[in-house]
Amino acid sequence: MRATVVVPVLKSRSRGGQTESASTRTPESRLEEATGLAQAIDLDVVNGQIVPVNDPRPATLLGTGKIEEIKALLNERDSGLVIVDHPLTPVQQRNLEKEWNAKVIDRTGLILEIFGRRASTKEGTLQVDLAHLNYQKGRLVRSWTHLERQRGGGGFMGGPGETQIEADRRLLQDRIIKLERELEQVVRTRQLHRAKRRKVPHPIVALVGYTNAGKSTLFNRITGAGVLAEDMLFATLDPTLRRMKLPHGRTVILSDTVGFISDLPTHLVAAFRATLEEVLEADLILHVRDMSDPDNQAQSSDVMQILGDLGIDEAEAGKRLIEVWNKIDRLEPEVHDAMVQKAAGAGNVVAVSAVSGEGVDTLMEEISRRLSGVMTETTIRLPVDKLALLPWLYDHAIVDGREDNEDGSITLDLRLSETEATELERRIGNGPKSSKEDWER
Repeated sequence: MRATVVVPVLKSRSRGGQTESASTRTPESRLEEATGLAQAIDLDVVNGQIVPVNDPRPATLLGTGKIEEIKALLNERDSGLVIVDHPLTPVQQRNLEKEWNAKVIDRTGLILEIFGRRASTKEGTLQVDLAHLNYQKGRLVRSWTHLERQRGGGGFMGGPGETQIEADRRLLQDRIIKLERELEQVVRTRQLHRAKRRKVPHPIVALVGYTNAGKSTLFNRITGAGVLAEDMLFATLDPTLRRMKLPHGRTVILSDTVGFISDLPTHLVAAFRATLEEVLEADLILHVRDMSDPDNQAQSSDVMQILGDLGIDEAEAGKRLIEVWNKIDRLEPEVHDAMVQKAAGAGNVVAVSAVSGEGVDTLMEEISRRLSGVMTETTIRLPVDKLALLPWLYDHAIVDGREDNEDGSITLDLRLSETEATELERRIGNGPKSSKEDWER
């Protein structure tokens, strides 16, 4: 379908009387993103317009002159769909459709369409359907009354009864309640999965970031998985978890989550909370940023805002977040070198290229260092009846040395965190032991 993208730029008056934009993003970057969203569902964008709006109209958002101008362009370009990169009320959407004689969807409707295309699991489909129904509930429009019940209420001359729009609204609400119940089961299932993972306590590393920042490409580079990774917005929707080994042999679980975006519809945040809560459980969060995008700072702010909405404040994020400056292969050589040097001096930043692999080894070392905490060095002797613990040790500790003894036992030089040292004591002694000598008896 041939589509036209309209980006309204609303103005607000500051106290000093100076006019300033209500959005922190440049109109050009908003137009580029909205066009990318449209192309993500195979729409043919034939025209894009930035429209300054000094006085938003309650009925149409835009002024009559601009509406007429866009109508002429739609006829000229034979465009039957208009995407307005701004939330529209049901009244505004309906009035614009009448004025332009074309289908009109706003930013929320477009993102819902994309999510509907991308959902591939039952969980993803449930979440998208619920968000879509909540969005549609306030947009029921009927211009006819011929489907009204002929009689209603009590008495001989009852009123018109339930109209078609009321019936539709009731059916929608019934469907929403049904989906919410099914989604509650999804939440319980996820909680059970998380509880099982805690019993086999592999640390969880979650990838977050603005859509198209390169999370899935980085995920594939690190794990060797075949997750869909394309240069488009919201190429990946359903979360993916994979085991991976860090440089020193420790096993962790890497989670690739749905990409974030500015002005993410509240319907979607609520519906996808079960998925986004995977981030809350993570021991370490990798915030992937597309450093080749001129708008990357505003994108970073959007991601941090959504993390804050999920309950991860700045202080907590500082303790368990690593910024991954991705796509440095797209930068000019001078900018690239300066970016790598700046990242090296920042402490919690690693510059990488998920495509070429540059910096990925450094990232893996940083993940290992951050997850290790305070390391304990020790030497243990595993008797023959405890050799089944060897796989667990290689998964959870750094084995610096190994000696196979004549009696069948094995002596290991280990480095492991305090938590894993306590767990090792429990596993070796079937309960806590008082000292290392007890292990070696």
